[in-house]
Amino acid sequence: MKAVIQRVSESSVKVDGKIVGEIGKGLMLLIGIDENDEKADADWLVQKVLNLRIFGDEDDKLNLSVKDINGEILCISQFTLIADYKKGNRPSFIRAAKPDKAIPLFEYFKEEISKSGLKTESGIFGADMKVSLINDGPVTIVMDSITKA
Repeated sequence: MKAVIQRVSESSVKVDGKIVGEIGKGLMLLIGIDENDEKADADWLVQKVLNLRIFGDEDDKLNLSVKDINGEILCISQFTLIADYKKGNRPSFIRAAKPDKAIPLFEYFKEEISKSGLKTESGIFGADMKVSLINDGPVTIVMDSITKA
């Protein structure tokens, strides 16, 4: 699984002009699922996201996690993160998991995140989504469970 993690002061996602997910201070996650991803990849990513220390403490040092600040999380599925762009100029998405695998794994990821007790919202898998955010910092981190980086 790949994730683009953005520290936000607020974020929302609309489908057909209607807000389907909205958060205040916390993390907006773009999640891409590879055809080879399994629950172990989701488990690894959940722990990294929940414990990632990218929020400022009283000295404005990045020492606090989203759990520490009781932040909120917005999860957005994004198969384009699994793009292969090495050949030519048109990306290939052949390695992106098909919906029959990706949907249950994305749902599992969201469920595991929500077990933290933090408000957890999401977009709609496969929908044409309009995502808005105010990136706080900006702070943006990219993670990949396959390379553990």
